[in-house]
Amino acid sequence: MRITHWIDGKPYTDEADRWGDVFDPATGEIRDRVDFASTEVVDGAVASASRAFAGWRDMSLAKRSQVLFSLREILSRRVDDLAAIITAEHGKTFDDAQGEVRRGLEVVELACGLGHLLKGQASENVSTGIDASSARQPLGVVVGITPFNFPVMVPLWMCPIAVACGNAFILKPSEKDPSASLLLAELWSEAGLPEGIFNVVQGDRVAVDALLTHPDVAAVSFVGSTPIARHVYETGTAHGKRVQALGGAKNHMVVLPDADVDVAADAATSAGFGAAGERCMAVSVVVAVDPVGDRLVEAIADRARSVRVGPGADPDSQMGPLITREHRDRVAGYLDEGVAEGAALVVDGRDLATSGEPGGFWLGPSVFDQVGAEMSVYTDEIFGPVLSVVRAPSYEEALELVNANPYGNGAAIFTADGGAARRFAHEVKAGMVGINVPIPVPPATFPFGGWKSSLFGDTHVYGTEGVHFYTRNKVTLTRWPEPSDERALQLGFPRNS
Repeated sequence: MRITHWIDGKPYTDEADRWGDVFDPATGEIRDRVDFASTEVVDGAVASASRAFAGWRDMSLAKRSQVLFSLREILSRRVDDLAAIITAEHGKTFDDAQGEVRRGLEVVELACGLGHLLKGQASENVSTGIDASSARQPLGVVVGITPFNFPVMVPLWMCPIAVACGNAFILKPSEKDPSASLLLAELWSEAGLPEGIFNVVQGDRVAVDALLTHPDVAAVSFVGSTPIARHVYETGTAHGKRVQALGGAKNHMVVLPDADVDVAADAATSAGFGAAGERCMAVSVVVAVDPVGDRLVEAIADRARSVRVGPGADPDSQMGPLITREHRDRVAGYLDEGVAEGAALVVDGRDLATSGEPGGFWLGPSVFDQVGAEMSVYTDEIFGPVLSVVRAPSYEEALELVNANPYGNGAAIFTADGGAARRFAHEVKAGMVGINVPIPVPPATFPFGGWKSSLFGDTHVYGTEGVHFYTRNKVTLTRWPEPSDERALQLGFPRNS
């Protein structure tokens, strides 16, 4: 089947000069072919969005809200349909895919309250007879460039708020699992969104760079790896665009000696191996503070060996395959690297029994102990089911390790000590912090974003920061002179009297 673009409220019909294969990760077989957009296709999508923007911007908030409420109801009915597409192309379990859609739905529900979110401010008599008011206005055509690991949730972090604020939105999804983007487009259309307000452009770097440099694109949101996030940020801002680019992560989970070892091991296993570790908020490093290390490693290893790996559509599977054969091989290569650098490979995910097809992109949970901060399994974002355990003699040295890492997406601490937890939340250099919560992803009412090399730009996604990113402030000063007003001409600044 051909997967193409969505422009002007309908699928794109012209033939593509370039395309890529879309695989079923559970079998290794090619499912579909996805078109890769040329610069001309991108120009057409931007032109469609630009034409539609003016009418949508001027539509009343009440009518925009009706579209968002309708989308919310439609999405609620189609959760399983979207989840099935995610599982088929990404490989994650169906249950996990359902959770992804529902987390995205939370942002749609937030955007339904746009009448409240877009309220400005007003003050009377800021100067004699002059009133001041402010309003947040949409930017125009905005772009979302989203990753393979959350093909529904991450687009729904962006487009509901962007559209609710009055912008026209262009989605450039991952070429690895692109089908969900087209169903999203259909659901927007069914909800009553005017043609051209939500467009989809499939493709690779050609499409990305065309969007980053297009003069009619006002802003770009991105989620992906740090090298590409840096490219998106530098290229977009160099061309005068507002950019938020969320990059990679190396999330640490500190376990203090007073923590419940079973609870901590459960958390590390689920946070490290859920979705095959292909999450920007996955725990990839456990920092075991002496003397908890031996007990904790043993508990994590026992749980890692018991994880059931198989096709995401199989309800008995707890973890599915990785997204591509190349990525699976890359992740597996770190197991050899870690051993060569001196780490202890406690659980080897290559020793795997799976219910899936032998051609699938399988790799089981892997656990390293005695990992050093100079090893590649520690320094690199592996983005797979590989968990590294680092030993630390004290809380202070554990905190220093976390803060010295160039990434700062999320960090967690497991402890029964409220004082230590409060201190960690205050001192750790990360954008999202979990206290006995391994993956501290905020709800839609709070913003999502990291620090350091995990975020380029100063605005996080969704929440009120999402509203601010997709709008700009305008202040109006108003004076209505009385008919008898005969004041002399003033050539200087007005006096505040």
